[in-house]
Amino acid sequence: MADKKGVIAAAAMDQRGSLQKALAKEKGAAVSDAMLEEFKALVTEVLTPHASAILLDPEYGLGPSRKRSKNAGLLMAYEKTGYDKTGPGRLPDLLDDWSVRRLREAGADCIKILLYYTPFDPEDVNKKKQAWVERIGDECRANDIPYFLELVGYEEGADEKGLEYAKKKPEIVTASMAEFTADRYGVDVLKVEIPINMKFVEGASANAGASAYSREDAKRLFLDSAAATTKPFIYLSAGVSNAEFTESLALATESGVRYSGVLCGRATWKDGIPVYAKEGAEAFRKWLKSKGVENIENVNAALKGASPWFSFYGVDSPDALAADREPQRSPIHVRSIVRKQRPAAKSKPKIVRRRAAAPKRRGKMKK
Repeated sequence: MADKKGVIAAAAMDQRGSLQKALAKEKGAAVSDAMLEEFKALVTEVLTPHASAILLDPEYGLGPSRKRSKNAGLLMAYEKTGYDKTGPGRLPDLLDDWSVRRLREAGADCIKILLYYTPFDPEDVNKKKQAWVERIGDECRANDIPYFLELVGYEEGADEKGLEYAKKKPEIVTASMAEFTADRYGVDVLKVEIPINMKFVEGASANAGASAYSREDAKRLFLDSAAATTKPFIYLSAGVSNAEFTESLALATESGVRYSGVLCGRATWKDGIPVYAKEGAEAFRKWLKSKGVENIENVNAALKGASPWFSFYGVDSPDALAADREPQRSPIHVRSIVRKQRPAAKSKPKIVRRRAAAPKRRGKMKK
């Protein structure tokens, strides 16, 4: 899942409902399931030679997953697209026809879950979400597969792209990271938002006029959020432009924050949506090979300040981590997430996992 340095430079292509709507808007007509699969397959084929892994969904992404480069690992989304709109709290749900076991059998190297979360929700709402995350953690442990938890903050009724929410965002991101770093959840890697909105940083290229934080404030907020967790964490792009996302990563590097990479989707391929919708697959392929590759390489270049995921456990290599049997280093479990070429299809991935309470000998996870 990571490159040779231990940095996760992954692409995201698990969008479903939002992607279908965006394509339909540009096309001016309904978008078929076959078109969604074709779009995902093109992104996977062209961009994964430049990524350490790709995130897909089992609904439209199984075929496209076979188009990925041999260097790229595979994360699979386990949640349904969107959230429950019949009640408060943006409650999540899992795909009806899938389980962690089935996703692993379908080729997943890791499981990803998206959770809308804010510490300001009522306690009963957050207890439901916390229990849900715990159940999935137990399922991932039982199937010996890494668990990535994606946290997206929100505020009901607010303009989440506006100035007032930008002022609240650091606290929402930081408190969410603090909550789900607890070992009871079984999370291996946190996928989190940039803790500030770059559009409201004084002096930023993305700044639109108003400011919520000075540059020094913004750098401090990167460090504050990182201090809330002991888990490796990576940043998501949250649909912002490639320029804004890479500027955010540059500020992260300037702050000195220790993070382990990105899982970036729309910042690399969303500007190609009109191309595919109006001009077709071949035109989109050409766009991806030029602008899409340029975008993902921009992100990769911005990762110069990222740290190896295993450095969060105080070691300098995955092998050292696998050999380390001290319970205090890994209260739950640790697995190797290093990239290498996939074996032939008949060969199943092997996993290194260590549980503090039951140190058994296990095979090594596919890198």
